[in-house]
Amino acid sequence: MPPTEEHPVHPVPPPPPPPPAPRDDTRTLTTVAHTAFFLLLGASLVRFLLRHPGEPRTPWILALSITLALLYVLGPALGAAPTARRLLWLGLVVTTWMVLVVLAPSFAWCAVPLFFTALRTLPPRAAIVLVALLTGFVVIAQLQLAKSFDPNLLLAPPAVAALATAVFVHMERQAQAQRTLIDDLIRTRRELAATERREGTLAERQRLSMEIHDTLAQNLSSQQMLLQAADRTWDTDPATARAHVRTATGIAAHGLAEARRLVHDLAPPELADGAGLAEALRSLDAGPDIEVRFHLEGTPAPLPDRVQSALLRIAQGALANVREHSGARTTALTLSFLGDQVVLDVADDGHGFTQPRTGTDSGIGTRTGTRTGSPDRGHGLPAMRARVRQLGGTLTIESTPGEGTVLSAAIPLEPAP
Repeated sequence: MPPTEEHPVHPVPPPPPPPPAPRDDTRTLTTVAHTAFFLLLGASLVRFLLRHPGEPRTPWILALSITLALLYVLGPALGAAPTARRLLWLGLVVTTWMVLVVLAPSFAWCAVPLFFTALRTLPPRAAIVLVALLTGFVVIAQLQLAKSFDPNLLLAPPAVAALATAVFVHMERQAQAQRTLIDDLIRTRRELAATERREGTLAERQRLSMEIHDTLAQNLSSQQMLLQAADRTWDTDPATARAHVRTATGIAAHGLAEARRLVHDLAPPELADGAGLAEALRSLDAGPDIEVRFHLEGTPAPLPDRVQSALLRIAQGALANVREHSGARTTALTLSFLGDQVVLDVADDGHGFTQPRTGTDSGIGTRTGTRTGSPDRGHGLPAMRARVRQLGGTLTIESTPGEGTVLSAAIPLEPAP
């Protein structure tokens, strides 16, 4: 029934998409810091070899430089979180660098990228203490390299370290505030969407209750009164009684038409206006990154409305699982008419999942997986099972890791008269 002023339709709005993620500038900063470290380490080693050829400490300098480079390469694999292994790694890197600085003060400037590593790994106070320690080593090393006292060598390294630390801490605080703001925004939008869905559901329930009261309930009440009047006059005035029964029969026919109209209004919109199941399935999609292909096999036969609605909802739920869990690029929908049954197959080329065999449940053959993110999680698959169970059909899921998943829903059809 089209919306009118008396019975407005309140559509349930879909949940809003999350806001776009902020640009990850940390990755660029990390790449620059790593590149600077290896450039400074290589330049320091070349400077030492040119300035001090053939010295006895040269093998130690080479070994420590290679060790420091290898340790630094292992850093990204340990992550940025301050775990025990990450802290041990940072301690080994700093210790190796300090020994290098003691043997060759020219390696002192490798501390600048280490500032960034310390600030990313340690809590703020511990990071500042370590930065101060590294800065002290830099100052001592520069004073050893200088031929005479230079106040710039005493003041410049602490100034650079303080500026770099302040900028990094300020950027981290801004990033944390931005993340908190985004989380609050997402939570608020989800709460707003949930509120709108609840309001839409309540409005639709109110509309249906008014429809039932104004049509079916009134018709049933009229039928009851007419049949009671017919019962009272059946012996004394049979003609009048039969007239009451005929009137009640007409009202019942009208109520049946109203009930069918209500059921039609509650059918999926894809099947409205006489659209068939094949056309509705052909119009489905699973998102911009997944190609959905539809195939029709066998000779199409008229399907009951509840069978069409159930198969359409199963296809929609299966595509939602494909989009959220499978990582597939292509999905095939196949609708097969096999005479005594209609079968809907949904096959994807995703990563699949491991599935232990389980027994059947009320005539529904299932083989489902238990891994996190499998289609059996949530309410999608139980809803499919319920729809198939109501129609006396079977639901089967087959999946192999790396080879995708196939969901098959088979519903028996009554033989044509």
